Amino acid sequence: MRSVLVCDDEPIIRMSLKNKLKELGFDEIRECGDGEQAVATALSTMPDIVILDVSMPKKDGITAAREIRQRLKIPIILLTACCDPDTVRRAKESGIGGFLAKPFREQDLWPAIELACAHADEVETLKEEVEDLRETLESRKVIEKAKGVLMRNQGLSEPEAFRRMQKLAMDKRKSMRQIAEAILLTES
Repeated sequence: MRSVLVCDDEPIIRMSLKNKLKELGFDEIRECGDGEQAVATALSTMPDIVILDVSMPKKDGITAAREIRQRLKIPIILLTACCDPDTVRRAKESGIGGFLAKPFREQDLWPAIELACAHADEVETLKEEVEDLRETLESRKVIEKAKGVLMRNQGLSEPEAFRRMQKLAMDKRKSMRQIAEAILLTES
């Protein structure tokens, strides 16, 4: 099931989008008319994608998008009549995945959805890779410090200290980082 949230203060636009989204195979289409409702509805229903108008009552679409993206890692498309540089800059900073210009053309909807979804997936994959690399780097730092402790305290060469840590890790069925942290704990 694919679900979408459409938020625009103009009912005729929502109806037009809703009809086209049904044609595109969306099973669940929720709608609302202001930015505050958009945030609340998105957080309570967790749609697969959100389409927001920029200019809405109570909270503009970019602010709503920022709040939604902070909690849900879903693609968001902005529907706007104004593509001025400030709007585009704010949208970029908020993690918007695509733009649809008003009046929107039905043939532009599917490509905008596909590109926004691909962009959101790519961003999340990159964030995960960065986190994995950060974790690897932190582990490497701890292992290097522990190796230094073994070299200093037991007079081992660097390869010998590393092999000793490897053997301990295998024998105790622990990660190299866990062994390194244990060595550093005994040092302090």
